[in-house]
Amino acid sequence: MEYDLHTKEDRRLRTRTGDNVDYPFALLILLLLGLGLAMLYSASCAQSEYDTHYEVSTRYLRKQAVCAAIGLGAMYAFSRLPAALWYRLAWPLYCVSIVLLLSVLVVGEEVNGARRWISLGGIQFQPSEIAKFTLILLFARLNRGYGPRAKEFRYGVLGFGGALMGILVPLALEKHLSAIMLMGMVAVVMMFVAGTRPRWLLAGAAGAVVFVIVYISFMGYAGDRVSAWLHPELDPGDTGYQILQSLYAIGSGGLFGRGYGKSRQKYLYLPFQYNDYIFAICCEELGLVGAVAIAMLFSVTILRGYWIALNAQDRFSTVLASGLVTLIAVQTVLNLCVVTNLLPSTGIALPFFSYGGTALAVNLGEMGIVLSISRHIKKRKIQEEPL
Repeated sequence: MEYDLHTKEDRRLRTRTGDNVDYPFALLILLLLGLGLAMLYSASCAQSEYDTHYEVSTRYLRKQAVCAAIGLGAMYAFSRLPAALWYRLAWPLYCVSIVLLLSVLVVGEEVNGARRWISLGGIQFQPSEIAKFTLILLFARLNRGYGPRAKEFRYGVLGFGGALMGILVPLALEKHLSAIMLMGMVAVVMMFVAGTRPRWLLAGAAGAVVFVIVYISFMGYAGDRVSAWLHPELDPGDTGYQILQSLYAIGSGGLFGRGYGKSRQKYLYLPFQYNDYIFAICCEELGLVGAVAIAMLFSVTILRGYWIALNAQDRFSTVLASGLVTLIAVQTVLNLCVVTNLLPSTGIALPFFSYGGTALAVNLGEMGIVLSISRHIKKRKIQEEPL
């Protein structure tokens, strides 16, 4: 179902940009970004010096800062675009993301043993980061189109499920389990919001558990991660090494931490200390107080994002904003659980903190869309079928 602009007033509400974005949400995003860049420098400076023969300590910070600048530009630009534009672009962008995912299998570059990157003009990026956004975008469009029919199996399961499999199948060929898990969780939340019956979601969750078990059985490294999660002390020099070093970093931070820049584990003891496990360095340097403050900052940001979604002017905007905020929420929870060994290692980064240019730029751009939606929260909602 396309946007139906029956009156001049409805058309005006759809096309105008609005006056002001939600400044509290914008400030929270900027705080997360600033704190993330500061912690990235501290966590990566030792690795940077080692990689550059002790000549440069800002190698990773510089690259991340460039991507942050690009992301901020995208966030500002997207905050000026109406939601109706994203509605029209949902299908084209979804198809492009599938093409990019499939192209990884042919022309992708291998990094750290995984072929998930594409290089264009000397710039590396992960198509999976773009696919996360386009899947949310398409789900939001389908959600509005289906309306109350999402309770029917044809729409609520086959419709959403078909769109989901279009992304998950290429990811499975890439052996990208972390992205599959993340997109699956976000999809379940969006399907629930759409009105898909809970019993079908539970059946899908059971199928996902079976898939993960089978996947782990056939993929040796995934099985090793589970074994290391349960008993890291049994292999402290290999599979359990990273988990133990992460716990050492967290434990040594105490209540107030060693102080900014004074981490010991970042000196090549903790692998990926500036990426997936950067929160362990935060705990070591800032202590329990700093770790809780970071978790609270994420929580307030996520809650504010959901508030914007609930007060959006139409169904599509509500579902789109909720999906984008859920993506940040799920990534954050999974990363914190992995770093503290509550879950097996998944390879999911901490938004705005972990090193990764594509993810940072895309996350900031997505938050720009939420800001665009926030411009209309004080205007009357377009009359549509209830959520």
